[in-house]
Formats: sequence, structure tokens, C-alpha cells
Amino acid sequence: MKHCDLVIVGGGPAGLAAATAAYDAGIRKLVILEREETLGGILNQCIHNGFGLHTFKEELTGPEYAARFEQLVYQRGIDYKLGSTVINVSHDKTVTYVSEKEGLQKISAKAIILTCGCRERPRGGINIAGARAAGIFSAGTAQKLVNIQGLMPGKEVVILGSGDIGLIMARRMTFEGAKVKAVVELMPYSSGLNRNIVQCLNDYDIPLKFSHTVVDIKSTNGRVSSVVIAQVNDKLQPMMETAEEITCDTLLLSVGLIPENELAGYAGVQISPITNGAVVDDQMMTSVEGIFECGNVLHVHDLVDYVSEESSHAGKCAAKYVLEGVKTKEFVPTVGTNGVRYVVPQKIRKDGNYEQISLRMRVANAFKKVEIAVLLDGEKIVSRRKQIVTPGEMETIVLKPELVEKVKKGSKLEVTLNVGGDK
Repeated sequence: MKHCDLVIVGGGPAGLAAATAAYDAGIRKLVILEREETLGGILNQCIHNGFGLHTFKEELTGPEYAARFEQLVYQRGIDYKLGSTVINVSHDKTVTYVSEKEGLQKISAKAIILTCGCRERPRGGINIAGARAAGIFSAGTAQKLVNIQGLMPGKEVVILGSGDIGLIMARRMTFEGAKVKAVVELMPYSSGLNRNIVQCLNDYDIPLKFSHTVVDIKSTNGRVSSVVIAQVNDKLQPMMETAEEITCDTLLLSVGLIPENELAGYAGVQISPITNGAVVDDQMMTSVEGIFECGNVLHVHDLVDYVSEESSHAGKCAAKYVLEGVKTKEFVPTVGTNGVRYVVPQKIRKDGNYEQISLRMRVANAFKKVEIAVLLDGEKIVSRRKQIVTPGEMETIVLKPELVEKVKKGSKLEVTLNVGGDK
């Protein structure tokens, strides 16, 4: 069995940022395990711009953003293994992986960072009635076909779901000559960034139908020929009297992302039923000592810049754990209430490391004129106002070191929304 100080599972933006930060914090015996044949993860197929505005203060494409972090890894001489699929992570921090070159291998690690990313929810996960026909793709699969393989999924397209990938693919398909008939969204609000609605739909006169869903898929000669959409009521149930048929040869699904947490489950890590990611503390450590998690495997982010920021923090904290161990196991829990769906991290350590802490959260609905307030044992310690908050955009509140010191002497931290007034 091989031995290593730190193993990072995943060579996407989260893994690259975590590896770089861990190296800079003093860890030299570390390795990145990546199942694909290149580093960079999903960014390699995201050829549109808009990345890097926070991290590099300039607008980059996905491959350009990934290349920046890949270069940092190369400059440091960090070891990485491509074509290496991790099949198990155990509670005692043993990583098992397979590759064509090495076969079955095991690594015993002092610490592990899970940066496995997320996968798209398939048709089977949303139970759409109708034909099992060719022409039904997840938006990410269509993106790979167009951007990597140079193949067009179809010519007349309907997109179900207004997630960012779906919005971006509406524009991409239009660029390639396809006609996007409509983007259909079950909820009364978009799950994507507002800038993508403007730049990808409004700029190209692509209709966005809120409170609608696909209720039937029809086919001719084994290929999608049309879809039937209908408006939904306040219980999200289709109202068939509103049904309309749209002719198309392609249906793209942008209906949610699911964190890839099978490996965390094997290790016995506690999983949040809300985020479907691990329950972590402010050091990004999971319920299993020495196993950390960050990026989209922890909770789905809207900007890769935030993935890199969070993952750099995880890499730094994992390095500190390897070098110093754990000082305390006492925590202050964090909870979201009154419209805040979740808060990450879910707990804050009561130790002497009073660095600033970023509380990341998503709201459960769209709200206007709100105050996001942080309460410590019922007392408001920090807040900020926003004209609008939506589930599609992650919100962040940074607790400065003096506030963190105060928080760690409390017993409960609550993040709440006050709509139209103070609490």
C-alpha cells in the first residue's frame, strides 16, 4: 500500500485550487486522482466566457480558467494521476482507485479532500411521461457534444429547466443554427443566474415560460417529434386544460445537479438531506476526522470563482490538520430559518483560530426587499439588505475575525430573512 499525506479526489476546479493551497501551506506529499484523461473537469467543455471575474479580475472562458490553475499545479510539481477512478474511500482514510496503467491501487492518507463535483439529474429522476425516443439529452451532455465533439444534437429544441447550463445551451444551440422554441421552467422563478437569462434568452428572443412543465413527449420513427407542455398550479401540478404542443426534434433537460457523494457515503460521512453534500465545519472537515469536502460535491455553486475560494480554504485547512491535528471537537451549529434553505458550513469550531468565515447559503424562494440577518443566540450580529434574492444565486455573508471570536463563545448561529423590515 502506498502512503501519502493528502489525497485529493477530483482534478476539476475544486481539486486544483485545494491542491495548490495545500502545497503552499506546507504539504509536499500529496496527489490528485482524476478519472478523466485531462485536468480541469467540467470547465473544459464550458467554452463561453464569464469565468474568473472574482478570482483573476478578468473575463475568461472555462478552459482558460482551468488552465490558470493547472499551471499553478505544474509549477509546484504536484503529483496527479489521470485516468484514475476512485472506487472507495474508507473510514480509516484508505483510498482505492483503478487505472489502465496501474490496475487496482490503494493509498493510505493522513487526510482526504473530496472534490468530486456533481452530476445532472436525468429524465428518470423527474418521471416525464411519453415516448422513450432519441433526441432527449441532459444539457451538459449536449454541451459536450457541441463543444468537444463538434456534433449537433438537433435543429428544433425545447429546454426543460432554467438552470445555468440550460440557459447557456439555449444560446449555444442558437449560435450553431438551431431554433430554440422555448425554455420551460416548473417554478415561478429561474434557477439560473439573472445575467444568463438576459444574455442567453432575452438577447435572442427565446421565450421563458415560468410555472410550466413538460407533460408528454411524442415521437415519430423513434425520434422526438414534439413535446406537450402545460402550466402548473401552486402545488406544481399540471393543469391539462392549458396544454400546448410544441414541435421539436430535441429536448434538453436542465433540471438540477446532484453532488457525487457515493464515496463520502462509503466512508461513513454524514450527508445533509438538503444539500445532498456532506455536513462540514468551518474548516470544511466532514463528520469523519481527516476527510474534507468542498466545491460542487459539497453544495452546488453558481460561480466557479466561489468554488475556487472555498476549495483553497479547504486545502489550507487540510494541510493544517495534517501538520497539527484537531484541537477541539466542540461546535456552534449554524441553521437557516425563515426562507433560508441551508447554510454552509453547518457548524463552527470552538478553537483559537479566529480567521474570517464565509457563510454561504441559498434561499427557498424569490423574495424582494429583504434583510439577510445573522443571529447569535437570538441577537443580530451582522446583516445586509438586498433588493431581491432568488434560489438561483448563492448568497454569502463574511464574518470578520472579531465576530467569529464572538460566535465561538455562543451556542447557536441562525441565518434568517426579514422581508421588508428588521428583526
